[in-house]
Amino acid sequence: MTTLRGSGSNPDNEILTIEEVAAYLRLRPQTIYKWAQEKRIPAAKLGKEWRFRRSVIDRWLDDQMFEDGSAYAHLRECR
Repeated sequence: MTTLRGSGSNPDNEILTIEEVAAYLRLRPQTIYKWAQEKRIPAAKLGKEWRFRRSVIDRWLDDQMFEDGSAYAHLRECR
């Protein structure tokens, strides 16, 4: 897995491909591609390729887990 890096070597600035995000979230690449097209997951399209910043995906995942209606919503105060 080749991961591009943003400025410096800060892992939060890692730039990920669809395949890397899919592996990270344990989903199929087709799901990540569809979500990116539907703007359901934060992504940037660079030419024909989708790219994702790890720190943004982490924040997005936290938001998904702690939103109203989630089984984890009651833990929002603990964050």
